[in-house]
Amino acid sequence: MPDTRAAVTQPVRFRGGGFLATRHRWAALAAFALLLAVWEGVSRLGLVSTLFLPPPSAVGRALGAIAADGSLALHLKASLLRIGVGWLMGTLAGIAVGFAMGIAPVARAVGVPLVSALFPIPKIALLPLFILWFGIGEPSKFATIGFGVFFPTVIATYSAIDAVPRNLIRMAQSFDLPWRDILRKIVLPGAMPGILAGFRITASIALILVVAAEMIGAEYGIGAFVLTAGNLMQTDQLLAGVLVLSLLGLGIGTLLSYVERRLLRWR
Repeated sequence: MPDTRAAVTQPVRFRGGGFLATRHRWAALAAFALLLAVWEGVSRLGLVSTLFLPPPSAVGRALGAIAADGSLALHLKASLLRIGVGWLMGTLAGIAVGFAMGIAPVARAVGVPLVSALFPIPKIALLPLFILWFGIGEPSKFATIGFGVFFPTVIATYSAIDAVPRNLIRMAQSFDLPWRDILRKIVLPGAMPGILAGFRITASIALILVVAAEMIGAEYGIGAFVLTAGNLMQTDQLLAGVLVLSLLGLGIGTLLSYVERRLLRWR
C-alpha cells in the first residue's frame, strides 16, 4: 500500500496571488523611461517633425529657460492661488451641503434633484456669465473653479455619509449616545474615505478649470502660458507648460495621499 503521508502534508499552492496588492516600485519608472527614450529617438531620427513633436531634451531646455528667467514662478504662483482659493470655496460649501443632504431628509429631498439638474452643466461655459457678474479679474476665475468643485464634493460627501453602516448608528442610539457624538465619532470617520476620494476628483477638476479659465482671460498662469506658446507655435514651451501641469497634478495627488495616511490611520 503506497504511503500517502507526504501527499497529505504537502502544502497547497495559494491560487489567489493574482489579486494580491503587490508593489512594483520600478515598473512605472521603467515604463516612463522607455516612453521618453522612444519619444527622443523618434524625434531625432526625423520620423516626426520637431515642430509638431519636439524631443524631451528640447522640452527640458525650454522648461529650464522659463525657470531661469522667473516666468515659470510667476505663472505657477498665479495658477496655484486660483486653484487654492477656488478649490477651498467649492469644497467647504460642498461638504456643508453634502452633510446636510446625508443627515437631513428634507435637505436630501430638495438637494438631490437640484444637484442632478445642475451638475451636468459644463462649468467653463458659465465663465462668460461669471465675468459679467464679477468682472474679468480673479473673482470670476475663483467662481468658475469653486462652482466646478462644489457639485462633485456634494455628491462624494452625500454618498459617503449614506454608505455609513446604519447598524453602527442604531447601536450608538441604543446606548443613548448624543447625536453630536454620533456624527463626530461614527458618521464622520465612516464617511471620511469617500470624502477624501472625492477630493482627488475635485483637485483634478480644479486643475482643468484653472487652465481653461486662464486661456480665456488671464495674463499670467500656466493656462495663459500654454495658450501663448501655442499661438506662437513654440511647441517646446507648450509641452514644457503641459509638463508643469502634469507635475502639479502629481504633487497634488501626493499631498492628498499624505493627508489620507494621516486622517485614516485608524484603518
